[in-house]
Amino acid sequence: MKSITFLMLLIVIASCSNKANEKHNVTSGTDSTKPSTGVSLIVLGTIQDAGSPQIGCKKDCCKELFTNPDKNRRVVSLGIIDALNKKNYLFEATPDLTLQTKTLKKYSPFSKNETPDGIFLTHAHIGHYTGLMYLGKEAMNADSIPVYTMPRMKAFLEQNGPWSQLVNNKNIALQELQDGKEVQLSKDLMVVPFTVPHRDEFSETVGYKILGPNKSALFIPDIDKWEKWETNIIDAIAKVNYAFVDATFYDAAEINNRDISSIPHPFIIESMNKFKELPAVEKKKIYFIHFNHTNPVINKNTEQYRQVIKNGFNVASINDLIDL
Repeated sequence: MKSITFLMLLIVIASCSNKANEKHNVTSGTDSTKPSTGVSLIVLGTIQDAGSPQIGCKKDCCKELFTNPDKNRRVVSLGIIDALNKKNYLFEATPDLTLQTKTLKKYSPFSKNETPDGIFLTHAHIGHYTGLMYLGKEAMNADSIPVYTMPRMKAFLEQNGPWSQLVNNKNIALQELQDGKEVQLSKDLMVVPFTVPHRDEFSETVGYKILGPNKSALFIPDIDKWEKWETNIIDAIAKVNYAFVDATFYDAAEINNRDISSIPHPFIIESMNKFKELPAVEKKKIYFIHFNHTNPVINKNTEQYRQVIKNGFNVASINDLIDL
């Protein structure tokens, strides 16, 4: 009788475990190249624009990396794999574009092209668009890859070299976006851009809402403090299943040689405090991303990383794969 009771308990536990995995269906940070069969989001990079190690860095966080680079430290980017319609898309054209497009191709073997079916840009800071250079005549000499941009970003690329050469040579085909206006990529995939406050020297800055057939994700790699945004971030998170949000710095202690007011971002400790009253299911949606090379959460052995996880949040890892 006891053995039967024990067996039933095991079945219940397994059932609960499976339900939990179905509710938050994420394959975390592996090197697997298992192809997607539906619509999926893959994390292709998590690091801030200048990479890790960062040029000129003499801190301990960089010393070892100059001689032993970490292959997982790539600049922030997401990929979308729409296996149902045999398409894939890239969010951001980073300096790591070469490796990121290769990874995206591995996860979407149905694609006949080595390049994505479209690239969505957030803004004109170095880590988010300069990878477009690899599509030019000195490199791939690509053929009319759709690049989705807001109006100011579009004008910046059209009017300034060397980016204008990509346009004139038809290496890229610019597709103008409008704030809040959805782009229907297929019956199973839609993207909605929305403006966010940031340093907009050359272009607007946008985040994206990505909607698959079953689930949706928020992508905001760069933003000033949450309080500067006219949208309530908590309300925005409530409307999606996953939220990849700016976590450039853990706290102000990282930046001991620059004026922190000139590089405003929501510190992780500020975001965790803002989100602390959220129920566990809402916290679990949040994936911190876009880490400066000094950010301790890059290292899973740090107390800061453990604190983020303990508080119920996630730290995005390269190759995280999420079904949408």
